Amino acid sequence: MMESNVSDTDRKLHFMSFSSGSCGNCYYLGDGSDGILIDAGVSIRQLKINFNAIGLSMDSFSAILVTHDHMDHIRNLGSYCKRIIKPVYTTKTLHEALANHPLAMPHITACRRDLKEGEWNDVSIFRVKYFQVPHDATQTVGYCIEYPLNNHRFVIMTDIGRMTDEAINYSREADTLVIESNYDTDMLISGPYTHDLKMRICRGNGHLSNDECADAIKDIWHEGLRNIFLCHLSENNNTPELAYRSARKALSDIGVQEGTVNLRTLPRRTPSPYLSL
Repeated sequence: MMESNVSDTDRKLHFMSFSSGSCGNCYYLGDGSDGILIDAGVSIRQLKINFNAIGLSMDSFSAILVTHDHMDHIRNLGSYCKRIIKPVYTTKTLHEALANHPLAMPHITACRRDLKEGEWNDVSIFRVKYFQVPHDATQTVGYCIEYPLNNHRFVIMTDIGRMTDEAINYSREADTLVIESNYDTDMLISGPYTHDLKMRICRGNGHLSNDECADAIKDIWHEGLRNIFLCHLSENNNTPELAYRSARKALSDIGVQEGTVNLRTLPRRTPSPYLSL
């Protein structure tokens, strides 16, 4: 953990998306003292630019979590391991796949840290548990991340396929939820993708639709949920307006008034604001 002049009472947990979608995925979670990256889908150069823009640096995080081994999530992981040299945490199964992946090898081995299954793992300033979701990579996981200083729970699942009971249960304990809202069904079905690709996306091991995300939000909602960030929106089969409207309607349907929760879509190719949680 890096040294900081920020006192415990002054620390506030922040989140920022640097990119969210098939073009690349990378997120930051930290408190001004230290933090983590989740996935490695943007270049080191872009990462530095984004950090500098909010007054942070490459010393503002001390670990990397990986959700799965698809290119848009690990495109720059090998470069991170070679040049940044910070520990990379994920499951044993994913680490074994990454050790043989051309985008990660040979540099991943020295940075490898295996997460213990079913247990809290100390990662940077956080405690982390992972849970599996049915997306069609070698293995795909979501993360429940606890910030011990104020017990804030942050849950992220960027590529889901379909919701599981375990994912729902973790999300019901979240203060902040980052959840996939990938496609509008009508846009996907009437769009230019091949039949096989459409079926890959929508048949339970691909991505979560706006409607499925909305249904999940209804199941997940609880009084302690402060932030819902919709991630991994499709460029061809969705719009931020459609995703937001679907989630907002789901909340309205269960009586959650506008302004009760901070609901927003995360941009695909540009950074989000630096969001206080």
